[in-house]
Amino acid sequence: MRILTAGALRAIDRDAILRVGIPGACLMQSAGDALARLAADVAGGCQGRRFVVLCGAGNNGGDGFAAARCLHAAGATVDVRVTTTPERIGGDAAVHFAAARAAGISISFDVEQALPLCDAVLDCLLGTGASGPPRGGVATALRNLRECPAPVVACDLPSGVDADTGAASEDAVRAVATLALTALKRGLLLHPGAAHAGRIVVAPIGIPSGCFPPPADQLATRELVREWLPKRTQHRDANKGSFGKVLVLAGSAGMAGAAVLTATAALRAGAGLVHLAVPESLLDTAATLAPEIVLHALPETPLRGHGGPGARECLLALAETVDALAVGPGLGADPASSELVHALTGETRLPLVIDADGLRAFTGMSTPLRTDGPPPIVTPHPGEMARLRGLATSTVQADRWETTRSAAEQLGAVVLLKGARTLIGEPNGAICVNRDGSPALATAGSGDVLTGAIVALLAAGAGSGNAARAGAYLHACAGERVAAPSWPGGALARDLRDQLPAAWRDILEFPDPHEPAPCC
Repeated sequence: MRILTAGALRAIDRDAILRVGIPGACLMQSAGDALARLAADVAGGCQGRRFVVLCGAGNNGGDGFAAARCLHAAGATVDVRVTTTPERIGGDAAVHFAAARAAGISISFDVEQALPLCDAVLDCLLGTGASGPPRGGVATALRNLRECPAPVVACDLPSGVDADTGAASEDAVRAVATLALTALKRGLLLHPGAAHAGRIVVAPIGIPSGCFPPPADQLATRELVREWLPKRTQHRDANKGSFGKVLVLAGSAGMAGAAVLTATAALRAGAGLVHLAVPESLLDTAATLAPEIVLHALPETPLRGHGGPGARECLLALAETVDALAVGPGLGADPASSELVHALTGETRLPLVIDADGLRAFTGMSTPLRTDGPPPIVTPHPGEMARLRGLATSTVQADRWETTRSAAEQLGAVVLLKGARTLIGEPNGAICVNRDGSPALATAGSGDVLTGAIVALLAAGAGSGNAARAGAYLHACAGERVAAPSWPGGALARDLRDQLPAAWRDILEFPDPHEPAPCC
């Protein structure tokens, strides 16, 4: 499930046509065949069905002409509406326009009239090369489409959605299904565009593998997650040490719950033993909330946060007994706590997750967080990312992809930017897009559960990138379990935490019908 930009896709097409010698009209025919199959699937067949195909002047419109001819040949009634004049249809699109007209298909150049009743509409108006709000005949066609009750199948991208950012115009198409030609586009996965795409089907159109750049950006799928998850021993003589030992540094006055959620989530995600270091005045509260956790009271500051006299030495000694560290949930803003975060990051080589208040220690940094050991994992939400990078939150959200990529490269870290379609960036520049998850994840403490899940995977032996990607996926699946089939409101973070074992089982044992599928 590789993800490519619009520019990369254009370069791949050019390479296939100019260097390899595949005629562009042949690639367009393959796209039309796949689009017709998907449209027929949505409409429940071809024979006796009626389809409206909306075509623009470019290659997306050419795909529509090819699909119209396929549907017509299969016995469907096809009505093509074109937003331009015949003279402006050129290149490979003109080849398929002429073929559709020769086949006797009804073609109209009047997009002002209302769309007729039909079984499905094919949106072939704008492709990946479009930018800005739709104009002219395309805008008219989109307004008419909003009044049509038939399901819409989009070719490559819903018209009005930006291929690279997911930004959507006011009249952007809301499709029930989108056929992504060759590869996924960012705009199909990033909101708000993702909400316009419907079911996504990926269609190879005959471009040889040698035309593609090395794999980089990708969508997390269940098949990939099974590879990323560490193998859990089934030996009967296994003990808690066999499954990884974790140390969590968390909590401050009034924030014992965040610390406990992280620690218990690590157990739910498979860690064999979890140590939780809290300020000494929180010890009794944490013991009441989590009897399964090994607790350590560290010297605290006058503000009842981490970092009292001797805390650093105690913490570093504890770190020598575990396999992975999690730092930050509920840590507070005490500067002494930030000093402890720096100590764990710079003076240990252990795999490390830094979340929430732990990120305050690195505000404004543009150099690697550590010079030795595996890259740390940082898990900011958009506001925390804005503070970390010295940006406005709106700037982060306007280009989540490049914000994540640049942060990972500069910080030498695996950066997990939370949100709908969480992004995970690695120092080498690769981006992984997580599954959609559920609104049930939008609840206080959800991020603490995510941190616990990730550190459990680190302790079990997963590398930083694999742990972040698999942990985010596991967390999203737990959120879906909490939300379905009831209304997602009212979910508690501990509900998410307690669904982690069942989400593990789902990932390992069952296919996922909601993932983008290859076109048959």
